[in-house]
Amino acid sequence: MDRLEPGCHPEPVAPLDDHSQQRRPLFFPVVIATVLLTIIGMIGGYLLGEERNRSEDERGSRDPFDAAPAPLELVDGPLCPEQTQKAGSLYGASGDLVEVLRVRTVRKTVVWICQDRAGLLYYHANKGGTDAEWIEGKTALFLGGVEDDGTGRYTARAVDGNVFTVDGAGLVIRHADGRAEEQKAVRE
Repeated sequence: MDRLEPGCHPEPVAPLDDHSQQRRPLFFPVVIATVLLTIIGMIGGYLLGEERNRSEDERGSRDPFDAAPAPLELVDGPLCPEQTQKAGSLYGASGDLVEVLRVRTVRKTVVWICQDRAGLLYYHANKGGTDAEWIEGKTALFLGGVEDDGTGRYTARAVDGNVFTVDGAGLVIRHADGRAEEQKAVRE
């Protein structure tokens, strides 16, 4: 036998073929950890969102259609049509409705923005104006909860999701399906 170098074995050494410890599969622990981290992240995001909503509510920054509109300064002007007075009383308007804005669109629809004695605003429109037939839900539409943006533009939301915005220059109807319909108008 040849002379061995220091640190060498006197007999040939074979690599260890004993794989007595099996490798554990990592798939399931990784999936479980991912699911747990996702749930923790979702809960954290939800809690942060709730905190943000709570702080916005404290500052008064809410969706304008969530709460009753704030009373405005009372206007003095002509009374809105008799049909509007009747519809207003059915919707709980306080006292007579006074005209704030009246426009006629190119399609001959007349739109009134009216205010009751509590300062709340109402939207009433009729195809053909005062002298035409008034059938609520067919030729006429009465809406409460009108918002004034402070620039002479008024917005009302119908229960079907349609949003009506009117000012001295026109009427914009944003349908619930996303379509927008614009009609030019003139003050009457």
